[in-house]
Amino acid sequence: MTVQTLTDSGIFTLKTPGDPSRSIEKVFCCDLLSIAMSKAPENGAWVTVMGNKNTIAVASLTDISCIILAEGIQFSQEDLNCAENEGIAVFSTSLPIFEAALKVQEILS
Repeated sequence: MTVQTLTDSGIFTLKTPGDPSRSIEKVFCCDLLSIAMSKAPENGAWVTVMGNKNTIAVASLTDISCIILAEGIQFSQEDLNCAENEGIAVFSTSLPIFEAALKVQEILS
């Protein structure tokens, strides 16, 4: 699956496009940035409620394909600009983390 596939699914609201051709191979759920730094999979879709600039830094460091902010959490415009500059796709949803992750997994399967 690619970021574009996730965008086209219409399940989540796209906030920054990142690289639409970027591969998504796995879904990852974590709200502790220190754990995400060591365990987030390259080319993963990271579902979290951590809506701050540090999340973008960790996503960049771990080479995550996209961030999905769950539970209605939103990045500030400044943070969205940062994600765009880093080439990280950002989506948002009001779904709980687990349900959002299941939606991604359904597309991956």
